[in-house]
Amino acid sequence: MDFEFSEEQRLLKESLNGLFAETYNFEQRKKYMKEKGGWSKLVWQKLAEQGLLGLPFAESDGGVGAGAVETMIVMEALGRALVLEPYLPTVVICGGFLRHGGSVAQKAAHVPSIIDGSRTFAFAQLERSSRYDLYDIATSAKKRGNGWVIDGEKLLVINGQNADTLVVTARSKGAQRDKTGVGVFLVPTNANGIGKKTYLTQDGLQAADITFTGVEVSADAAIGDSENGVLLIERVIDEARAALCAEAVGAMDESLKITVEYLKTRTQFGVLIGSFQSLQHRAAEMFVALEQARSMSMFATMATNFVDAASRAQAVAAAKVQIGRSGKVIGQQSIQLHGGIGMTMEARIGHYFKRLTMIESTLGDIGYHIQRVNEIGALV
Repeated sequence: MDFEFSEEQRLLKESLNGLFAETYNFEQRKKYMKEKGGWSKLVWQKLAEQGLLGLPFAESDGGVGAGAVETMIVMEALGRALVLEPYLPTVVICGGFLRHGGSVAQKAAHVPSIIDGSRTFAFAQLERSSRYDLYDIATSAKKRGNGWVIDGEKLLVINGQNADTLVVTARSKGAQRDKTGVGVFLVPTNANGIGKKTYLTQDGLQAADITFTGVEVSADAAIGDSENGVLLIERVIDEARAALCAEAVGAMDESLKITVEYLKTRTQFGVLIGSFQSLQHRAAEMFVALEQARSMSMFATMATNFVDAASRAQAVAAAKVQIGRSGKVIGQQSIQLHGGIGMTMEARIGHYFKRLTMIESTLGDIGYHIQRVNEIGALV
């Protein structure tokens, strides 16, 4: 199988590296974190101007019509630069719901504003008792006249403070853990009855806990089948997991480079610490972990196009397991090799470690995905 990038894909990678080299050094990133919403509107517009926000959308919807490989390239670059902007929630996740389940009218109403950067989205899924279960949903969506009324609470909504529109999973019928009776709804964040509590996550992103109290939305707010949205949710979330794998590879790659450079320049008792064989062995172990993660990220990217949903889910789960393991090896060794300075806010490496730690637990940690691999394998 040919794993070489095409000429267009190589140009995409080069343009991203150039863009972030100009706009996203460590000092600039710290400034962006202090802006409203915790990210730079100027950088977001630059992403829009270069067509990056429209990459996965069909040409008929105003996008580029690119595929999963292009998304992988973008996410690796975002991870390498520790980009704060909400590409994952807006383009990959919420854009994914529109691409795979949205009606012609919904796409026309929302996709152009994603592509031109004028609006951002957030995915509201997690609840107090749900952990990683996509179907454990207590938030309700009840029919009222020609529309819907949404009640409930969602936690840890990334970009929830700044988003213009929320994509919300809610139960239209059935018991809390049923796999049927689940729908996906578009909810404007300025709707009456929405409350927000915002805070910073460990990796510097901004999140919000959001309450819905009698929030009324129109009949066309439902994306796809309002009672059978599980297959749509699973597909989009598997694509998001593959994108997270790619982001982690970018962060791991940069972490290794930073650490190796530190070993080459840091002296102790008049000797370069990189000259010690034991530390060279650690760096070699980090490299092996990175390459294992990279290969599984590619596998997950290809798996998002699998026709069989079970095969796709198993492949992505296996990739998430390896990404989590490699992230721990590289993240922890990076901190160890830097010493105490690695855990300070002034050191870049500590921020990569935090992001890798958060990626491991996002949309399922190592233990959860090991269980998924085993369960799916037993059914196949």
